[in-house]
Formats: sequence, C-alpha cells, structure tokens
Amino acid sequence: MNQSPLAALRQELLRQGLDGFIVPRADEHLGEYVPASAERLAWLTGFTGSAGLAVVLGDTAAVFTDGRYVLQLAEQTDATQWRQLHLTEDPPPTWLTRNAPGNARIGYDPLLIGQDSLTRYTEAGLNMVALEHNPIDAVWTDRPAPPAAAAEPHPLNYAGQTSEAKRAGLATVLRDANQDAAVLTDPASIAWLLNIRGADVPFTPFALAFAIVHSGGETDLFIDPVKIPPDTRVWLGNGVSIRDRAALLPAIGALRGKTVRVDPAGSPVWFAQQLSMAGATVASGSDPCLLPKACKNAVEQQGARAAHLRDAAAVCRFLHWLSVEAPTGRQTEMSAAAALLGFRRQIDSFRGESFPAISGAGEHGAIIHYRVTPESNRPIAPNEVYLIDSGAQYPDGTTDITRTVWTGPGDPPDSLRDRVTRVMQGHIALATAIFPQGVGGSHLDSLARFALWQAGLDYDHGTGHGVGSYLSVHEGPVSISRLARPVPIAAGMILSNEPGYYLPGHYGIRLENLLLVQPAALPDALKPFLCFETLTLAPFDRRLLNPAMMTPAERGWLDRYHAMVLNRVGPALGQAERDWLATACAPLG
Repeated sequence: MNQSPLAALRQELLRQGLDGFIVPRADEHLGEYVPASAERLAWLTGFTGSAGLAVVLGDTAAVFTDGRYVLQLAEQTDATQWRQLHLTEDPPPTWLTRNAPGNARIGYDPLLIGQDSLTRYTEAGLNMVALEHNPIDAVWTDRPAPPAAAAEPHPLNYAGQTSEAKRAGLATVLRDANQDAAVLTDPASIAWLLNIRGADVPFTPFALAFAIVHSGGETDLFIDPVKIPPDTRVWLGNGVSIRDRAALLPAIGALRGKTVRVDPAGSPVWFAQQLSMAGATVASGSDPCLLPKACKNAVEQQGARAAHLRDAAAVCRFLHWLSVEAPTGRQTEMSAAAALLGFRRQIDSFRGESFPAISGAGEHGAIIHYRVTPESNRPIAPNEVYLIDSGAQYPDGTTDITRTVWTGPGDPPDSLRDRVTRVMQGHIALATAIFPQGVGGSHLDSLARFALWQAGLDYDHGTGHGVGSYLSVHEGPVSISRLARPVPIAAGMILSNEPGYYLPGHYGIRLENLLLVQPAALPDALKPFLCFETLTLAPFDRRLLNPAMMTPAERGWLDRYHAMVLNRVGPALGQAERDWLATACAPLG
C-alpha cells in the first residue's frame, strides 16, 4: 500500500532531523497562480484554494486558509489528518507555539516565504531552520515538469510606454534612494517593465523569471534562454541581458559592497539571505514597479475601456441566454460556466479567462471562492439564487465581473431582496465616492458595508482589489479592505467594487464592477480629489432589488448606469438580445 503524502513527508522530515515543516501555497515568485510543478500544498493536502498554508508536526498537522475558502477547505481536506483552521483567527505561528515541542526545529523553504511572513514565526520564538532543498520535492515522485512557454513582446499600442522609458524611470528611483540595484521576483513586474507577456501559469499571461535592475537602467533577466525566441530577444534590446536561472546566485555574489533593494513582503527571503552572505547591503523596500504598474497610462486606460466593452457584449449575451435557460432547470453550474466561456471565445481578441469562473447555484454561492468540479456540479434550479463571478484576458485589458441572478420564473422572497438591495447600496456608495488624494483603501471599505452593518450583516472578504493591464486580475499595491496596506489610491488605478453577503447553506450575493480612478473635477476644492469611472457594463438583476429601500440618488445612479449599458452594449447584440437588454435596463420606477 502506498504511503499518503503526509506520511511520506513526515518520514523525510525525520530523516532530515526536523520536528516540523511549513508548506505555503506559493512558488519561488510568491504569486497567486503557480505552475503545476509548484502545487506542493495541493499535492500534500488536497486543498486547491489560492490562499493557504500547512504546518506539519510529528503527531499533528494543520492547514490554514482565509474566509474565502473555509468551506472549500472543509470539503477538500481529510479532517482525520488535518486540523482545518482560519488564517487570521488562529495564525500559524500561534498554533505552532501551542503544538510544537519546546525548541522544535521547524523547517522552511526560503524560496517560498517572504521576510515579513518569516518574521512572524521568529518573533513568536520559534526555531526556524532554512532548508537548501524542499523536503516535499524529495517525496513527490510524480511532480510535473516546470513550464516552458515562450515569452512574447507586448506591443506599444497596448503597453503605451517603452521598456527603455520604464527602466529609466526605475533607475532614477534607485539613484534617488542611493541604491545600486533592485531585485525583482514578481513576474508581473518583470512583464510590465520589459513589455513582455508569457503563458507559464494559468490565467495570468507572464513568463516566470527573476530580474536585477541596476541604477543605470541595465537589467539582468534570469530565465531559461530557450523561452526567449529571436523576436523577443530583439524586442528586449541591448539594455537587457538574458541569463540562465543558474547564473542568479553568481550575479548576487557580484553585488558585494552594493546596496540592493528587496521587497520584504513580495520577495522570497532567500534573496535577502544570499545578498547578506555575499556582503551586499539589503535595503528593504517595496517592489519599485508596483506603483507605476498600477497607475495605468492613457493608452492602457483606453485599452481597458475597449476590453470591457467587448467583454460586456459576451456577458450580456450570456445573461440573455441564462434568462431563457435558468427557469427550466436544464442547466448546471458547469454548463452555465461553459456557456459564458463560449460567448467570450467568439471575441477575436479573447486570450483566456483571468481566473476560473465561480459558478455557484443556491448554497454553493455562499462559498466565496467556490470552484465547481464534476463531483460538486449541480443543476441550476428554478426560483433560486445563482452567482457567476468571471473574467477575461484581452491584450488591451483584464476584466472581472460578478452578477447575482434570480433564476425565476417566480418572484424572489422579500428577505432576499432586502439583502441584495443592501449590497447594491454598498456598491453604489463606493462607485459614487469622491475623496481627497492620499486616501487609502482601508478608508473607503466601510462605505460598501454601511447598509449591511445597519442590519447586523457583513461579509468576510475585502471589498476591492487592484487589476492589471493584461496581467494579474489581483494586483497590488492598493486594495479596498480593512486590512489594506497604507498606500494611497492614485489616478489610473483599476480597482474592483464587490461587496457581498453570504448565508451558508442557502445562497451567496456579490455585485462586482471594475472602477478606474480619475481626478475629480471639483472647482471649489483646495486640494486634489479623486473619483471613480465605472468600466464594467452589464445589467444588475432588478428583480432582486427593493426600490423602496433605496434613496432617490441611489435609484438615479442605477438608472443612469443601466441606460449607459443599453446605449453602449446594445448595438453589439442581436435583436432578441437587445430586446432583453432593454427590459433588463429599464428604469426602476
């Protein structure tokens, strides 16, 4: 009989003289999506969520996730082997201090954890041991091969700024900070900086690589040279040196005596450790690409508008299709997601989904990041709530939209309409916010929760995240959340607006559009103010709203939004779809 992954790992830990080991859901780039070869947490535990961590001790083990995945965690992991815990309610360092033997040797892979995360363990008094080789890799016998997709140019008609200009700006930032170089470990930052894209991980078009940017603008790109075809090599130009991954450690050694910037939150701690051992001075600082990447230039902003308009036609075709099919009970969660994907595939510039569609009917909608499988797939029944959260990648923009629909043909209950209306009020409050420059996401989060709070209700996730430009659908450094980093919102950023409400075992509600941050035209303002431009164009289900609960201003916003949807998306639709859209976008009355 074959050993379980957990038993095999424990045997390897014993061989290495370790009392425990932490297994983050991460690769060497600490990204949200990882290649199959880096899915160590899923191999070990069965849990496939994008946020999680396992801790293995000799006689007990636990797997942790956040509020988005707690129900999924319970479904996917064996409770006889794993304690199933909430990351913030019972943090892993706290759990380890309670459960590990005194002075236990707890191993970690320094390529899979950032300095900020590691500090939480050392500050808890734990004896953390950096390992040269990950013990899981020694027992994962059928581990997939690393990805080998080619990197491709991202043309200027999409990027809007040359790589030379971006690198010159980055070099200025380094010189102003008296820093000689910066280590880049986020492939999205490298993709933005060098104007390249790739296909190494699902849903996010970048090539896995590392880079060192020097204060003169010269950049060393560490990537398998086979992944850089001749046209991409020409595109990168003379200022970029292409070097094999094996050259990274010697390149770090060559930085002896230099001051090198490393992101303590976004980079593996291995880099700071190796730089220190090489005699370099490590300057902790955020990834210098994060802010300029988040603030889309004029070409990227116009690209986002165009991408959202094309995507809106596909979403509206799907919602029309759903209005016909949902009341019949003939469709399932998987068939509905496939139908939406089919409508998007009819768009010539469609490059793929920006994340796996969350297609949840009834009680499955209450699982915040539910992912339907053949085993969990169920029919979409008449007279229930159906939630569809999806997105797409286009070369000029990335989309993300959630709609909550009543399947009909009967009327929704008043209690449900109350909940949806409160979520809608929160969505409108954020969409219409005008705020001074310098405000961060934590300041705006409560706007989207206020109507829910008045009824003693809330939701266990952030209200908004940044979105890239043909890059990651989840992009820093800004988010709209109580736990948001203290980074001010700035013009050009694209953020999601997605309040929700979830009743476990019954339904989930989430209403999401993407917003583009713009300067606010306030003639009497004594300092700069900002506002939001709504990019997403698709109707909300008016059957789920109670207009009597809404203020005239809220009803006016929704009517104007629906009129804009009809005016801009209608011409791209067939007659039956246009007729449906006209009804869906009719004034609340």
